Amino acid sequence: MIALKACVIVFPGTNCDRDTYFALAEILKIPTDYIWHDFDRVLDYDIVALPGGFSYGDYIRTGVFARFSPVMRSVERYALEERGLIIGICNGFQILTESGLLPGALTRNVSTRFICETVEISVENFQTPFTQNIGKKILKLPIAHSDGNYQISEGELEELKKQNRIILKYTENPNGSIENIAGICSENFKILGMMPHPERASCSTLGNTDGIEIFKSMIEYLRSEKIVES
Repeated sequence: MIALKACVIVFPGTNCDRDTYFALAEILKIPTDYIWHDFDRVLDYDIVALPGGFSYGDYIRTGVFARFSPVMRSVERYALEERGLIIGICNGFQILTESGLLPGALTRNVSTRFICETVEISVENFQTPFTQNIGKKILKLPIAHSDGNYQISEGELEELKKQNRIILKYTENPNGSIENIAGICSENFKILGMMPHPERASCSTLGNTDGIEIFKSMIEYLRSEKIVES
């Protein structure tokens, strides 16, 4: 078995770090570390997870303060050097757009209310490191956000479509996101930003394991890549 290492970045206000850690370390048995926001080195990990929460209280704009945390310098270098896989969940997705690692922006839900419910998510591209081993088209995943309304310029949207980078869509749009978008990838498909919470649907005790399929796909992709490299 090829050894992998993961880290979960913790910002002030992060509240899904333990759930993400549990999915990776306890369920999938991947050695996982917490990385505090002022630690600026994540280059030695195979998986970098930016979990959900309310980083820095979401003051001014979601993710905008976290984008300037010291750890993000290392995350940006990690992405530039294509070290491994990055997943940003909910607030993590917002931070990735604020940092420019993913295009677009997450804005206030059209209802202007916080939404917390389980929704159906359609997998739109099965040829990515995050989805290639998922065995079904529809996943049931929890959402919990006030600012999940994904918006992007018309030109950038056309690029996402052309490159097949819209990975996940809502079957029924809960927040007003353009084109029902729930998750997108970077151009090299090594960064995923998604608003639904796969870590909250990763354990049979919770009655839903659809989310763990995303983490499993990441791990199988990384292990296959390491076999090829060796």
